[in-house]
Amino acid sequence: MIVAGVDEAGRGPLIGPLIIAGVSFKENVLNSLKNLGVKDSKLLTQKKREELYKKIIELAENYKIFIVQPKEIDHFVQSQIFNLNKLEAFYTVKILKIIKPDKAYIDCPTHNTKRYQEYLSSLLGKEFLKHTKIIAENKADYRYIACSAASILAKVTREREISKLKKRYGDFGSGYLTDEKTLKFLKKYYKQYAEIFRKSWVTYQEQLVKQKNILEFTNND
Repeated sequence: MIVAGVDEAGRGPLIGPLIIAGVSFKENVLNSLKNLGVKDSKLLTQKKREELYKKIIELAENYKIFIVQPKEIDHFVQSQIFNLNKLEAFYTVKILKIIKPDKAYIDCPTHNTKRYQEYLSSLLGKEFLKHTKIIAENKADYRYIACSAASILAKVTREREISKLKKRYGDFGSGYLTDEKTLKFLKKYYKQYAEIFRKSWVTYQEQLVKQKNILEFTNND
């Protein structure tokens, strides 16, 4: 049996891409992953994640990683018929059709796991589901080793992408809204480096409104 996991990294940040990764293994390899120390990427140091990344790929039957840029994220979030959950579902389906596992554990981005699994099933189609069982659960990256492995691939890929962005644009911190360095970077470079920001995020929209108000005030002075 081929068992897979699908997980994401970078769902919430203001800056940088969303990474969605899937990886599959022969069932008899799963214990080897545990012995290596594979677990939810959030429970590991960056150094350990990097070490495990190479070993996971060596043990994998197949894997696929998608890097979704802010422009595409904004397109889905601002759409009247799509949203961030559907974006994840879209790429999850692409991954599953590439790696073709017998069973797949998916870290569900919403508490309504039943509805999300039904949506995935509708995208995958009945013919695909004859050969692949999908299980979408909250905290699947913590509960299932294949999903833990996917979380490591996603997290390491995002960290590498963020490192590239910092070399090009400067240090913007973590990219998350809870980071003061990120917020200061937004205020200074929201227009100059617009391509790296998720413009559909409320915080970015608020910055545009503030700037508009300042300009109107100055012009009317």
